Amino acid sequence: MKNVLLIGLGRFGWHVAVKLHELGHQVMAIDQREERVQAALPYVTNAQIGDAMEEDFLKSLGVGNFDVCVVAVGHNFQSSLETTSLLKELGAKVVVSRATRDIQAKFLLRNGADEVVYPEKQVASWAAIRYTADHILDYIQLDGDNAIVEVSPPKGWAGRTVGDLDVRRRYGLNILGMKRGKRLDMAVSSTTVLNSEETILVVGSNRDIQRCFHI
Repeated sequence: MKNVLLIGLGRFGWHVAVKLHELGHQVMAIDQREERVQAALPYVTNAQIGDAMEEDFLKSLGVGNFDVCVVAVGHNFQSSLETTSLLKELGAKVVVSRATRDIQAKFLLRNGADEVVYPEKQVASWAAIRYTADHILDYIQLDGDNAIVEVSPPKGWAGRTVGDLDVRRRYGLNILGMKRGKRLDMAVSSTTVLNSEETILVVGSNRDIQRCFHI
């Protein structure tokens, strides 16, 4: 369980709060608008109305005691930038800030952000790959070069073993697990037989994934 300081309860921040609640984390949420704070109360441990650009207000929260500080401010980049910088100055351990453009990401990283999330760009990338590939059902980008994909077994794979397909040698990919509905089986060996009713989780470079699954 982590202690998280969440600043900004717009659409993105609210969804972050809900997911953190589902994961069982302790969340302190901050926003300037009372209605947003009230809406988030069922999903957070505590919440306050306040301006995160005010240094005294941030000091009163004890930002150094949180495992992660998330700056989820969406439409006021100056506020996001100043809040990010203040958090680091006040001893925040890890600051994750939201960006909506590439140039914002660069400035946030230069001014104290340890990580930057770019939800619109990330979702756009996911959607472009998901809905233009014949087999891809889900897609997680690990870094600039590698990803995990959930795919339906291509034609000719069903009924064959992992060892027989030898995708590691042929394509440079590794099969991590098999999924049927919500049930995930990670016990994959060379004798595992692929089933047309299951999907498979595959990790590898973007180039090898494209080559194998014809994205």
